Amino acid sequence: MSDEQPTTDVYDLRVVVERIEGRSVCGMKPGDHVDLTESCRLSIPDGQHFCLYALAACLPLLPAKQRALAEGDWMARDSHVACPDPDERVIMRIERTGRRQIPTEELT
Repeated sequence: MSDEQPTTDVYDLRVVVERIEGRSVCGMKPGDHVDLTESCRLSIPDGQHFCLYALAACLPLLPAKQRALAEGDWMARDSHVACPDPDERVIMRIERTGRRQIPTEELT
């Protein structure tokens, strides 16, 4: 019998404002980002902000992007998300920034 705890591989992610095709009402600019690490920790660089509505558009995709994906899975190829505000047309990109093993019982 092994004393090792089971672990799960998860990717750390960064959601980056890639471009703004309209007017930036929320004040974001290309390069602004938010990081998701350790399966559930969001962080924003000091002195910056990230629009709640833009982030909300990304949230449903993040758990899938954190996991290993089957070859050919559309989530592995598609990494862009649009803010729901039609005047702004903020286009964000979800990037994998690292990979870590987390004890499975600690995942949220």
